[in-house]
Amino acid sequence: MSASRITTARRLVAAVLASGAVVAAAAVPASADGGRDGRHHRSVSPVVISKVQADSPGRDTRSNHSLNAEWVEVSNTGRRAVNLRGWTLTDEDGQRYRFNLRLDGRSTVRIHTGEGRDTRRDVFQDRRNHVWDNDRGTATLRDDRGRVIDTESWGRHHRGGRH
Repeated sequence: MSASRITTARRLVAAVLASGAVVAAAAVPASADGGRDGRHHRSVSPVVISKVQADSPGRDTRSNHSLNAEWVEVSNTGRRAVNLRGWTLTDEDGQRYRFNLRLDGRSTVRIHTGEGRDTRRDVFQDRRNHVWDNDRGTATLRDDRGRVIDTESWGRHHRGGRH
């Protein structure tokens, strides 16, 4: 084999290896976006589940005060408003809240379990029973096409009794 062919072959192998490294590096973040504890999933949307208060402070009762003390916050981390009409927030048992609001850029809305009057910062599911398990659970945010946008999990990951 001539020296020029060997040089060309080496360059070709180097280019193939370099492109493989670029592809591998791009793939790692997509599969490793599960957060530090591996219990969080996030898409490329600027809308995220930013906080969950699954355990209402104090004793769990069916009072509206207790129900509204459990909530999930959804934040728009982007600059532009996002229309959440038709988006859903669900628990592991399939209980669903359907959004009908526009979330401004760099803003947060708190979704309470109980009854109340919706505002720009607080909306209410109008339920008479707790939704979120105190000890473990997963909240899932889906867009209007049913695609998972974000999930947030807490506690043990096995099926068990409620509250």
